[in-house]
Amino acid sequence: MFRLAVLTVSTSGFQGQREDTSGQAIKEILGPPDYEVTRYEVVPDDREMIAERMSQWADAPDVDLIVSTGGTGLGPQDITPEACLSVIDREVPGLAETMRARTLQFTPMAMLSRAVAGIRGNTLIITLPGSPKAVRECLEVVTPVLGHALQLLHTETVSDHPV
Repeated sequence: MFRLAVLTVSTSGFQGQREDTSGQAIKEILGPPDYEVTRYEVVPDDREMIAERMSQWADAPDVDLIVSTGGTGLGPQDITPEACLSVIDREVPGLAETMRARTLQFTPMAMLSRAVAGIRGNTLIITLPGSPKAVRECLEVVTPVLGHALQLLHTETVSDHPV
């Protein structure tokens, strides 16, 4: 079982003015038996706070995967990608590229997403848009490869690659 941390980036959610349906969608989709939620928090659209939480969680022994929702658009407050990029060691561009490409089939707005994915230590971090619909569509795209990706991050050498 992989250990999941869910970070919702929403100033109105942080202030209690909005229910966190996107974070709940992540927890529903990435649930047992494959994932266990070990951390969950709603933070405001604050670059330093987002980066601090991502780095703390990625460095913790009880987190394999961090999935954030919110703050990946074009608005001036949308700074989740920059916060994520400031804490990762390496990008995993194929995840974000494929999410955008596949969700473009559902909405032209997908091309406005600035979602990113990367690795810090042996933790994978994926940023998602803020709507529950977009969360579901994006996770549907990447879920088939997440288990293998997380195994790779926890293995010195890998001899078997899936076809």
